[in-house]
Amino acid sequence: MVASAGSEITLQNLLTAYAGESNACARYKAFAERANADGLSGVASLFRAAARAEQIHASAQARVIRQLGGEANVKIAPPLVKSTLENLRLALAGENHEIDSMYPKFFEEAQAHINATAARSFLFAMEAEKTHVELYSEAISLLEAERNGSWISAEQGFQVCGVCGYTSRHQPKDNCPVCNYPSERFETVR
Repeated sequence: MVASAGSEITLQNLLTAYAGESNACARYKAFAERANADGLSGVASLFRAAARAEQIHASAQARVIRQLGGEANVKIAPPLVKSTLENLRLALAGENHEIDSMYPKFFEEAQAHINATAARSFLFAMEAEKTHVELYSEAISLLEAERNGSWISAEQGFQVCGVCGYTSRHQPKDNCPVCNYPSERFETVR
């Protein structure tokens, strides 16, 4: 079977997203270790929750890659770990790039070529990344203000949707605001 040009573009976008999400997962796990070493258990919990969300995104993208006849392979780059504040800023910049630039283009392209499964994986990832931006921004503000008595220092149970990766400090009252998955089935990541 010969893939159409649109399918090839979508497949390349999926591979790019898959590599980005897989590397972000590894990076956030390393950042969590540093945050723990810095006595910032809440930030470490946030990084672990974000890593789980990135893993969910990568898994969804890998499924679509296989549906399109591709192989989901990735080389994980060794993470460069700095101070927790620098790591938060780096994570925030990465999430903003995905929200502002990468995922909107990938989503539009998948829609234009009528690949609803790919479009949904891009949309879910993009919307979940917005929750990471909010949480990273809050953590940066608290850390810069030296509010170490806040949630950034105490281990937290972050709620992560197993379908789209939506991440929150609190379980939503109803279903996931991104994908409508029942919130009582969210994962708690500490």
